[in-house]
Amino acid sequence: MAQTVGRNIAAPLLFLNLIMYLIVVGFASWCLNRFINGQTNHPSFGGNGATMFFLTFALLAGVLGVASKFIGGNHIRAWRSDSLAAAGSTSLIAWAITAIAFGLACKEINLGQHRGWRLRMVEAFIIILTFTQFLYLLLLHAGTFSSRYGPGYRDTDYGIGAGPSVDPAGPKGVVGGAATGTRV
Repeated sequence: MAQTVGRNIAAPLLFLNLIMYLIVVGFASWCLNRFINGQTNHPSFGGNGATMFFLTFALLAGVLGVASKFIGGNHIRAWRSDSLAAAGSTSLIAWAITAIAFGLACKEINLGQHRGWRLRMVEAFIIILTFTQFLYLLLLHAGTFSSRYGPGYRDTDYGIGAGPSVDPAGPKGVVGGAATGTRV
């Protein structure tokens, strides 16, 4: 029970972030397609000078976020320090790219002009995901500070096997297959 505190909090946050990253991928793809086709005067699109950069990084953040959530799901299932390394590193990279997209979203909002509802939705989801992904990243690494919250990078309480430990010398009184004592 003590090892599941971080897992019980991180699992719903992982699912929420997965759904939000999928929404970002869908809407950012639609917006980028409209932007490439030159349809920036479409009523539900708009945009300004930062739009192309924002959409590129939003799409990249979305794809990396989805990939990190799949790896994070594997870590939630296993909840061991060897899976923590993969989940932690991919989540850190996804958060870093999401933070860059967050900065570009702020710049795009600051520049103003008309932005359609789909573009504003991508901006809002990127802003929310920056904070929820950071919270998820902190929950993954909480085990490094206390084993109560999950596995740390130095935990080695696995790999021994399911059964009790076996004496390599064999049963008591037997060395190398030959009996050295009396049988009872």
